[in-house]
Amino acid sequence: MVPPPLSRRHALASAALAGAGTALSASAGEASASDAPAARAAAGHGNRGRPGKAVVFRDVRPLGARTPVDLTVVDGRFTDGPAPAGARIIDGGGRIALAGLVDAHIHPDKTTWGGDWVSRQPVSGIAEYCEQDVALFHSQRRPVAERAHALLAHAVTRGTRAMRAHADVAPAYGLRGLEGVAEARERLSHALDVQIVAFPQHGVVRTPGTAKLLEDAARSGLADLIGGIDPISFDHALDEQLDLVFSLADRYGVGVDIHLHDRDEKGVRVLRGIIERTRALSLRGKVTVSHVFCLPFLDRGELETMARDLAEQDIALTTVAPSGSLVLPLATLREHGVRVGLGSDGVRDAWSPFGNADMLHRTHILGWVTGVRLDDELVACHTLGTHGGADVLGLDRVEFKPGDPADFNLLRGECVPQVVVDMPRRDLVVHGGQVVARDGELV
Repeated sequence: MVPPPLSRRHALASAALAGAGTALSASAGEASASDAPAARAAAGHGNRGRPGKAVVFRDVRPLGARTPVDLTVVDGRFTDGPAPAGARIIDGGGRIALAGLVDAHIHPDKTTWGGDWVSRQPVSGIAEYCEQDVALFHSQRRPVAERAHALLAHAVTRGTRAMRAHADVAPAYGLRGLEGVAEARERLSHALDVQIVAFPQHGVVRTPGTAKLLEDAARSGLADLIGGIDPISFDHALDEQLDLVFSLADRYGVGVDIHLHDRDEKGVRVLRGIIERTRALSLRGKVTVSHVFCLPFLDRGELETMARDLAEQDIALTTVAPSGSLVLPLATLREHGVRVGLGSDGVRDAWSPFGNADMLHRTHILGWVTGVRLDDELVACHTLGTHGGADVLGLDRVEFKPGDPADFNLLRGECVPQVVVDMPRRDLVVHGGQVVARDGELV
């Protein structure tokens, strides 16, 4: 198949039960709980730093179940115990309750979200995209913190509970992108969990000064992970880049998340180098590779071997569903236990006018580009956008079981497959048991 034209996405490049939804009052009723709702429980999981509060979400249908139940939340976790006296009551009106979405790969420092329209110029490669990034950065009157906050807040209103945010680190910006995303994260800490990657978009070796900035990012505590980008085809320094990135991760106790867009043997060589260093430095479970466009082009035997090796080192992968030919081979990876998450990638930036940070829409795109039509296939798309991302970020899944985090969305719908197709509004967004968005707006 002929690869698609260059763009961020191309050059970076269990059916649910049915049930009818009903209306939810914009001013949810509150009262003292006197009964013991049929709910789920929490024990020994902590409250994620939030004050202890009890909430009962009445008349909701977890995962589209036919029979509505009440969900009780204490200290941000589901409990099957009796609701404490004085618990707040929120009427769900028979809505579906679905796990909060997780964006496993997004670039909020680059966005122009909420600002004036930007006309983009033709480009012929990643280096020219980087030049447009710099030009756009300096043309923006709004600082990174403001632009990133606008995008992250929008993502919250669309039901995202957590994300991994890549922020450019380069001499052209210093650490301003990282600092801006960190400021936006702090402002939304009650509503969104954010991991930040110090991402060397301009290259690690080819752009002098970047290596020191990456170390500064790791030392400062601003970065949860250190990134990398195409060590062979873009940086032309396979060993030098990987040695630096992995040594920083080992020295400062942070994770690794490397962009890998090569579709040929170069991508396989890089992936092998990542696996070797993960094993040598005992970084099992702390490494992610994003995009990984070489995997869909491997033959069955090579893919099986690679999947086994990735699973052995618990190396996670992410995809942004850029096209049918570049989506990761999800079934094989799932069979081998490789963690895979779904992400937005760039949103309305110098690379592309598209993107909206709506992860339900992204699950819809995944289904669209891969040509799914069966209920269990549509549910699998939604699962990748919820549990898949949670697994990549190391978060607890939201399965509405005792002790699960109460990060979920209430929306009108019949069943999960229909929700993926129709993408209804998230009427209530709940994070840590507290309503953080209603009818598309932060509260």
